[in-house]
Amino acid sequence: MTPQASRPLRTADVARESGYSVQQVRDLERLGVIPPAARSVNGYRSYGSEHVRALRAYRGLAAAAGPVAARGLLVEALTGSLADAAAAIGAVHVRLAADRDEALRAQAALLAIQDEPLDVGGGGTPARGTPEAATPGDRARAGAADPTADVLTITQLAAALGVRTSTLRFWEQEGLVLPERVTSLRARQYGPAAVREARIVTALRGSGYGIPAVRDVVTGLRRLPGADEGVVRARQLLDRRLDQIANRTVALLRAGADLADLLDPPNS
Repeated sequence: MTPQASRPLRTADVARESGYSVQQVRDLERLGVIPPAARSVNGYRSYGSEHVRALRAYRGLAAAAGPVAARGLLVEALTGSLADAAAAIGAVHVRLAADRDEALRAQAALLAIQDEPLDVGGGGTPARGTPEAATPGDRARAGAADPTADVLTITQLAAALGVRTSTLRFWEQEGLVLPERVTSLRARQYGPAAVREARIVTALRGSGYGIPAVRDVVTGLRRLPGADEGVVRARQLLDRRLDQIANRTVALLRAGADLADLLDPPNS
């Protein structure tokens, strides 16, 4: 329902129209999210339809970019030019698109991992996805610099995954990737199972997941050696992330419509 511009609105009216509480309306006014309300002779706040539009725009922006970023965006929109406001909204769309692309790349990587049987027997014909059986492109994806090697050094694995060796050491400290130490110098060596874990960790971390969520996936993978449980759980996480990004994008579209009405009213 669109509030009528012909009559002033009380704080309770604005709260009802926008879905916020009376106290939230006052707090958001204090933070500059909505323009200052006019004051009547008796000191009561008097709002208009532009305040409702601003609150609706803030709700969508908060869902898309977070409350702190939304406050900054709306304050900038109210105090800057129309071009600046449009550019700021466009930047949020770009970030959401980048987040979606990252999640889709991670999802594709996990699909490739799931299609590669893990050879844990140590003999016989190497499974596809291990250094011996892979094509040159597969070896680069799996992390093998030497096509005759069964294991990778930390330098080889870091180069194949596109991460720093210090990142792999940090993941080891957090229990995400567990190399073997079999040389006299106790150097790290990564077999097929560790490479598989490292690839899953790389996919999830690259898509923005924190250490606890990634650790939960890796723990599930280790509980059933050779099974796809860890990959399946990782894919479920990415599916949820893609759903979240879609919801944020829809919220941003709604916020953009409300913001356009606020900055450039249809009847202006």
